[in-house]
Amino acid sequence: MTINEIFPNPTVKQVIFQIRFPNLFYMEKNIGDLQVKIMEEFPESSLILRRQLVFADIGPEGKIESPPPDLGKEAVKKIWQFKSEKKVELNILNDSLGISSQYHKTYNLGDRDKFKDIIGFVLRHFFEVVSIPIIKRIGLRYIDECPIPSKDNETFKSWYNSVFPLDRFNLADVDEMTFRTKVKKDGYYLRYEESLKKEKDEYKLILDFDGFAENINSKDYLDVTDKLHEIILAEYEDKIKEPVYEYMRKPKEE
Repeated sequence: MTINEIFPNPTVKQVIFQIRFPNLFYMEKNIGDLQVKIMEEFPESSLILRRQLVFADIGPEGKIESPPPDLGKEAVKKIWQFKSEKKVELNILNDSLGISSQYHKTYNLGDRDKFKDIIGFVLRHFFEVVSIPIIKRIGLRYIDECPIPSKDNETFKSWYNSVFPLDRFNLADVDEMTFRTKVKKDGYYLRYEESLKKEKDEYKLILDFDGFAENINSKDYLDVTDKLHEIILAEYEDKIKEPVYEYMRKPKEE
């Protein structure tokens, strides 16, 4: 079935959008202009300095003839971070922009609170202050935490169309199980991971969909993101069965 409703209790726990582009040395100069444009939606702002040590392989002789200038120094990356009141986080670096949300329940359904709208809002203003003709990579990722009402093969198969080898392994005996793959679909890419994990004495099925495209004209970013969403949605619909839909239609338990 095609999902055409907004669920009060969806399995999705986090959705992430990211673009990568060539390193822009003038980003710091323009970040203030962007901040003013997005302040209404992202009122909270901060500058994060991420330090990374530079290491070098000195080889079997234990010495370096000509030490690199950064050896022993800490490389510092600046991250301009903006947060909304709805648990949406925007991180901008010299070579990437990422939006992460734990709030949104839908990508493009309904009249408001659509993740697609946040992407459009941020990138519209971003491209007003930063000129990028080509985006090196566009990514859209969904992480779902799905319930396991009973840890046995029969119940699990009635809820999920899983790739786990349950004909060989009894789920009741499994502490952890993971499947990972990367496939190409219609010129786009999808990394998919399915894993059984235990959290606070409760087992959950984690579905991780990471779709991405490379070398995209910047004016086409939203069309490409729409396509990535379609691919991810089709895969998600293939994985879940009717009991999961019923679970998501129930009010969320606080």
